Parts: sequence; C-alpha cells; structure tokens
Amino acid sequence: MRIVDLRIEEISFGGKGVGRDQGKVVFVPCTIEGELVSAEIVREKKQFAEAELVEVKESSPDRVAPHCPYFGRCGGCAYQHISYEHQLAIKWRQVRDALQRIGSFKDVPLRPIVPSPKQYAYRNRITVHAQDGVIGFFRRDSHRLIDVEHCPIAREEVNRALAQLRAQPQVRNGHYTLRAQSGARVFTQTNDEAAEMLRQLIVDLVPPQQNLLIDAYCGAGFFAKALLHKFERVIGIDWDRFAIAAAKQNATEKETYIAADVEEELARKAKAACPGTRQRLESRRSLTLIVDPPPGGLGANARRAILDLAPETFFYVSC
Repeated sequence: MRIVDLRIEEISFGGKGVGRDQGKVVFVPCTIEGELVSAEIVREKKQFAEAELVEVKESSPDRVAPHCPYFGRCGGCAYQHISYEHQLAIKWRQVRDALQRIGSFKDVPLRPIVPSPKQYAYRNRITVHAQDGVIGFFRRDSHRLIDVEHCPIAREEVNRALAQLRAQPQVRNGHYTLRAQSGARVFTQTNDEAAEMLRQLIVDLVPPQQNLLIDAYCGAGFFAKALLHKFERVIGIDWDRFAIAAAKQNATEKETYIAADVEEELARKAKAACPGTRQRLESRRSLTLIVDPPPGGLGANARRAILDLAPETFFYVSC
C-alpha cells in the first residue's frame, strides 16, 4: 500500500474526510476539512479509495482530543476529534446538501441545529455484541469486535449494566441491548434530553384548538400525548402492539391508538376520507399529521396516503 498527502476538502456523510489523489476521491477517517494529512491507501476502488490516517501535518483549529479511549478503532463514533460546535456545522451542511442534491430542493430554509444538552453520558441504551469472550462494539469498517469496558456516550446506568454483563462467568455469543430503564421494551429515542426538546418544538409549532391529529409511528404516544390539549381528537398508529398497549394506559376518551401496519392504516384512513368527509374536515379545522418512521423512511404507499389525506400541517420527524 502507498502513502499519499491529501488536503481534506469536506466531511462526507458518516464522518470521513474527503481528499483527492490525482483526481480520485479518497476517504480518510478522523480528519477535518482544511487539514493537510498523510494517509495510507488500504482499499482501492475504480471510483474512489479508502485510506487510514497516518499523520496530521496541518491541524484544524476545530480538532480536539477525543474523550473515548476506543475512538478511532471503534465503529460507534466518527466525530469525537472535532469540537462540538463544528460537528453541528458539519451536520447542518450535510442535511442541506442531502436536500439539495438528492431532493432537488433549492434555497432550503434550514434553521440552526439545536445542540444536545449533553455530548457524553446521554445514550439511554446501547447494543453490544459478544463473540468468543470479547464483549463490545464492531471495529470501524469491520465485522471484528473490539473489547469495550465503558462507553463514554452511554448513561451511567447503561455502563453499570455493561459491567454486570461483563462480570458474568460465561456470556453466550450474541447481541445484548442494555437499557437505562427496565420495564416495557417500547422504542424511545436514545437521547432523552434532546427528544424532549424536539417534542416541545413541535408542541410550540402547533396552534391551539385544532381538530384532528394523526400520529403515525406513534410508539407509546410520545408526541400524541403531549399535544392532547391542542386537539379535539388524536389517533396514534404503530405496528408495535406493546407500544400501543402502553399508549392506551390512562388514555382519555379523545385518544385512539391502533396497532397495525402503519402504511396500510394510513391508506385506509385516506380511502375513508371520501369527498364528503374531506369537506366536513375542511369546514371545521385542519388535519395535522406527524410521521416518525424508521430509518428507512416512508414507503411508497405511505407517501401516496399522505398525499390523499392532504393534511394542512405535516411534521416529518427523522431519527
């Protein structure tokens, strides 16, 4: 393998720096745009190459010392060598570029990113893997494990659970999800403080005295229950029957929670919105729709159903 000097031009989605060697794109982890680095080419493809950082010859003022002793080897984090303020700037640009390049949007009115109150000790769950006595996370760009005793971005309760797992005389090979809270296994966002800020933002954006809210992928009613005071009726839909059961606990008369395939249920709601029904909705007050789909996003059927429902207010939450 050969070593090349590169000027890092930008940070790609996923956190690797982008440089060019004789016109070919080279991805280098643990770098920052503007830096001059030496990197060893480890994988060469027709259109691009992958490299490992050898030396930072000209360092960015945004470079900081990572808090985690596993950073650079562990595949869990990609930005710990960058100041948090600059991390947010990079991610803001990535969102803008995705909307412009992939979505073909122009002049996207993006708000500034709201920072997390905590940069470390915030994750309320992690999934570790066990293989032949090694317990930890996958190495970066690898299926091999790195042994991890403590994860700095996880809450202390999670790290205690990790210590208890590691203390067992024998741990079977497999995957182990460690949570800060016991109880029902209902999906929640991993950053409790940031999730609460997101929920409050949506609450603040919805005007009072609204008619109907449909909360798709509602989980245990994270958004729906916070918005009850603004709607005459709330419908929550989720495929997870345990989450729906949790949402139904202490539900009021104006709450309806449905355990079903979300795309199919949205399609049924759209079909039921015949012209007469839609006219009645329009003659009263607006339909508000919130979707918080899995990382894969909305399927074609869900997108068609949303167009048919034609909500006046639409929130797309992307975790």
